[in-house]
Parts: sequence; structure tokens; C-alpha cells
Amino acid sequence: MHIPNGFIDGPVSAAAGVVAVAGIAVGLRGARRELDERTAPLAGLVAAFVFAVQMLNFPVAGGTSGHLLGGTLAAILVGPYTGVLCVSMVLLMQGLFFADGGLTALGLNITIMAIVTVVVGYGLFRLVLRVLPARNSSVPIAAFAGAIVSVPAAATVFTFFYAIGGTTDVPISKVAGAMIGVHVLIGIGEAIITAATVSSVLAVRPDLVHGARGLARPLELRTAGDSR
Repeated sequence: MHIPNGFIDGPVSAAAGVVAVAGIAVGLRGARRELDERTAPLAGLVAAFVFAVQMLNFPVAGGTSGHLLGGTLAAILVGPYTGVLCVSMVLLMQGLFFADGGLTALGLNITIMAIVTVVVGYGLFRLVLRVLPARNSSVPIAAFAGAIVSVPAAATVFTFFYAIGGTTDVPISKVAGAMIGVHVLIGIGEAIITAATVSSVLAVRPDLVHGARGLARPLELRTAGDSR
């Protein structure tokens, strides 16, 4: 889904850049409330993990392939504000050192793959978590739901940008069909990876999963004579 230079025209790319800068600014402000001495190192690990997994493609259909976007995963592990920053940093590094997404399209890529995936994926995650039992085992289920929707949502926003600023002669109907259809399948892979990763972290350090805070009952210290 990385957009190269020149695929979307200058005005639309600039407008998306403004959205991206605003999103990062909000993320920086909100991350102060999400990070502490325990979770700050986790944010770096999450960014590194998303960077590494985005470099791995898995086959989808018709000769196409997909990779993890990571917005929902990052938001669940370290919080939505920090999640936007993590994925944005990954996209910046990929554009600078691997030519994976154009630098003039960086605002587009951040808006689509960092902001949209976090807002949609984490928003749906919280919504699903409200209707499920309040226990840690519900977190991977809600994570799966959020991740599977976040990817086609990002593809839909890409299609919108292409509709108003695309520079190629490909009809919008074909772009929409190809992008959204393929990314529905990619979303399944994203959901599986997200749920499995969140479940693994929950199994060893549930206290570090931002999306699981408030679900687990705090530990109680009992004495030998306490019969409760």
C-alpha cells in the first residue's frame, strides 16, 4: 500500500501532509499520558517489530502479496497516540532508507497506514471489548476484529485520495475493486498476526498491554488466616 512519488498529485499530497503533521502532533501530546518508565521501551520494540514484519510479504491471491500494516497492533500494545508515532517512524525510515513509499507521498502514507489504521482499528477494538466479558481472553478477539477492518478501511481512504488526485489513467472503479478486494484478504492476515502477537504478550506480561488495562483483577495479598 506504500504510495510512490507522483502517484497522487501535489495538492492532494500536500493536504494529506497537513493531516499527517496534525496527527503526529496530537500523537506527541497524547503519548505523554500513555508512556512511563515501563512502557517507553516497549514502544521502541513495537516500532522495531512493525518495521521488521512490514518487510515480510505473504501471498494473497492472483500473484499479489501483502504485509502487516501494524496500526491496530501498535495501538493495542502501547496506546493509540503512541501507536500513530510508532507506525509513522517506521514509514519515515522505510521511505528514507529503503525507498518503500515516496518521500513526497510520506504524508499520504502516514495518513493512510498510521492514522487511519489506528483510529479505525483501535476504535473498533474498544467497541468490541465493551460487549465481551471483561477479561484478558477477550483482548485477542477484539484485536482480531479491529485489525481485520482497519486494513480495508485504509485501502478505502487510499481509493478516496486516488479519486481526487490520481495521476494515472486507471479508472477509479478498477482501483477501488483491486485495492479494497485484495486488502480484505490482507486484513485476514493482519488480524491473525495481530491477535497472535497480542495473545503472546498477554501470556507473559499482561501489565504491558495498553488495551488490557483495567480488565485484570489486581493481585490481593492474603494472610494464612484469611478465609476469603
